[in-house]
This record gives sequence, structure tokens and C-alpha cells, in this order.
Amino acid sequence: MKRSGLLFGIGAYGSWGLFPAFFPLLKPAGSVEILSHRIIWGFLFLLVVVAAVHRLRDLRAISGRTWLLLALASGLISVNWLIYVYAVNNGHVVDAALGYFINPLVTVLLGMVVFRERLNRAQGAALVIAVAAVVVLTVQVGAPPYIGLGLALSFGLYGAVKKVVPVDPRVSVGLETALATPFALGYLIVLQTGGHATFAGHGAGHVVLLILAGVLTAVPLLLFAAAAHRLPLVTMGLLFYMTPIMQLSWGVLVGHEPMPAARWMGFGMIWLALAVFTVDAVLRSRSARAAAARKPVVGPPV
Repeated sequence: MKRSGLLFGIGAYGSWGLFPAFFPLLKPAGSVEILSHRIIWGFLFLLVVVAAVHRLRDLRAISGRTWLLLALASGLISVNWLIYVYAVNNGHVVDAALGYFINPLVTVLLGMVVFRERLNRAQGAALVIAVAAVVVLTVQVGAPPYIGLGLALSFGLYGAVKKVVPVDPRVSVGLETALATPFALGYLIVLQTGGHATFAGHGAGHVVLLILAGVLTAVPLLLFAAAAHRLPLVTMGLLFYMTPIMQLSWGVLVGHEPMPAARWMGFGMIWLALAVFTVDAVLRSRSARAAAARKPVVGPPV
């Protein structure tokens, strides 16, 4: 169970880490056109998956409040995908990596603000270091790291919404793409009518790649759901760092994006914050397991 979960997790985070190599292949399609194809083809693929696992009947049990939460989740993940595609296709892969390095800390902050969770000293220290890192990066660039912050906030808020959505993850993701599909389809129709769509005008390879964008959007999400069901949260948190490390490596080594000393300093502070946060999470997880092991087993009354 744990071994299969580890493989699912590596598959999910590794796929996301390779996205900077894939999305430039979709040019000359623009960011919104790529997003629209991701949504439409992802929805069709997930519809087949949900039907195959016999979960279509779940739709009848979804309440009005849950539909609203799914609509909010759909909007947030669409914004996240749009920012990411723009970043990758416009030479900002390092900024995208920054967003996903910051994301665990943003999640902790949202837990405090939205769910009234209390921070311990290590978590508080990690957040302070992260804020200082953002200040350093802002001074270095001359403006806040909008792409990184946009990705971290949109994905962090998406995770907060998903935490309270009482729906099977496969059904949830399918419905999120379904809710966004009319808008995506409308945009592509307008684009095609104006003669600016690229879908049919750049050969069969381009058509296949745009369709594949939807499949590659859905598959890592399904792998992630399978991994989350099998692995402890601490393990999932550690695996998460695969994605931004791969993205940063691509941006620096392949994209040759600039990394002046001040930028390295900012990233170094983020990594320090993550180290504090991760060590604390691992230690607390071990303490919880040890306490559970020491707890006496209470049998049924004789």
C-alpha cells in the first residue's frame, strides 16, 4: 500500500515538475487558449474516468452548498493554471518554482486565518523567514514576485476549499473542469470566429499536443488523489518539493533565467523556512505515532 502510494506520489509530482518542458511545445497558442484546451479535454477525459469507476451517481447527492464550493474551486484552479502556463511560456519558470516553494507556508497561513488553527513556534518562525524572503525578492526585482505569490495563493486557497468539499476527489476534479468548460468553449469559439485560434491551423501534431494538454492535466491529479489516500501527510509534504526543485532546475539550467545573488538569497531564505517547517512536521508526526503506540489498548467490557 505504502509502496504503491509512493509511486503514485512520485508520478504526480514528477509530472508537474516536467510541465515546463511541455507547455512551450504548444506555441503559438496563447496562455488562455492553452488553458481552455486543458479544461475541455481534461473534462472529457475525467468524464470517462468517473463513468468507468461508476461514480456518476454521486452527482445526485451533491448539495447546493457543495456546488458553490466546487464552482469556487474551479475558478481558483483555473487561475492557477493560467498563471502557470503564462509563466512557463514567457521565461518565468523560476518565478513559478518560487510559488510552489512558498505554497506549503501559505497553506499554514491560511490554516491560521481561515480555520483558526494555532501555529507553534517553528511554524511561526518559518512564516516570518518566508515573509522576509519575499521582501528580499521584492527589493531585488523592484516589484513583488506577483507570479510566485499568485500561484501560491491560488493553489493554497484551492486546497483550503477542497478541504471542506465532501466529494470523491475524482468526481470533484471532474466537476471543477465541467463547470469551467462552458467558459473555455465560449472563448475558443470567439477565438476561432476572429481567426486567431491555432487549433486547426498548425498541423496534426499541434492538435494532438493541445488534446494531450487536457490528459496531462488530469492524470497527475488522479495520481495525487491515489497517493494522498495511501501515504501519510508528512510523506506527501516531502514529495511536494520535487515539483519546484525540478522547475527551478529547468529554469536555471535549460531556460538560463537570471539568478543574481539577491535572488539566490531570497530562495535560500525560503529553503530555510521550509527546512524549519519540514523538520517540525516530521518531529510532530513521530511524536504522535509514539504517543499512539504507548496508549493502552482498551478491550471490550467482559
